[in-house]
Amino acid sequence: MEKLTVVKIGGNVIDNPVDFEVFLTDFSAIDGCKILVHGGGKIASDLLAELGIESKLVQGRRITDVKSLKIVTMVYAGLINKSIVAKLQSYNCNAIGLSGADGNLIRALKRPIHIDPLSGGELDYGFVGDLYEGSVNSKALFELLNSGFIPVFSAITHDGNGQLLNTNADTVSSVISTSMVNYFDTSLIYCLEKPGVLSDFEDESSVIRQINMGKYQELTQSGQIRNGMIPKLVNAFDALNKGLKEVYIGKADALPLLKEQNFGTRLILE
Repeated sequence: MEKLTVVKIGGNVIDNPVDFEVFLTDFSAIDGCKILVHGGGKIASDLLAELGIESKLVQGRRITDVKSLKIVTMVYAGLINKSIVAKLQSYNCNAIGLSGADGNLIRALKRPIHIDPLSGGELDYGFVGDLYEGSVNSKALFELLNSGFIPVFSAITHDGNGQLLNTNADTVSSVISTSMVNYFDTSLIYCLEKPGVLSDFEDESSVIRQINMGKYQELTQSGQIRNGMIPKLVNAFDALNKGLKEVYIGKADALPLLKEQNFGTRLILE
């Protein structure tokens, strides 16, 4: 079965021009079919601030009201997405920039109002989309890959009824990966500014080279894994449970180390 590599790039890497250029060089050198999923970086937050629109986050997740949705769509699916596509073309990568609405590739459901576990009150994320089984139009995505294109996805999705939705990019990359397991031998790589999952958040030399589900639960309970790393690992193990053989989490400028099996943290089921 042909190899497919799905890479998710974090916003902090996008915000650093030098690191981002190194990443794009290394991404373009990955053999076989590949897909890039990107976050938004600080550009959307900075533009919202310039326009006097307050950015509201709950546990790291953006509350997306009508005004915010307009800005994040323009920035994520427009400026950032097309800038990445243009740069990849300069590396002879025939990239095609996409949102979930393009080709009906990724549908989502608007997240329902629910109870905030911290305050006990109602929590409305606004125009945030949650993915589900069958969200990805895998046949259409396969045809794009089979035609030689390199899809570059922003995390803007749609509900099938004309409404755009802001969706977590880590989740998008996980769901895209699992949707392609019947077509490809698929690997998922999360590229961050950190060298991997750390046993000591302050010590970048404390990379945990391999984690299975039992180790993940142990490290979470001990508090060694916390904050933003937890949802990434939840998405990673969900992908493994749905057919992926391996997921990697590591530093964006270390992608070439994948060939030596020495890149960041490798996540496996057993």
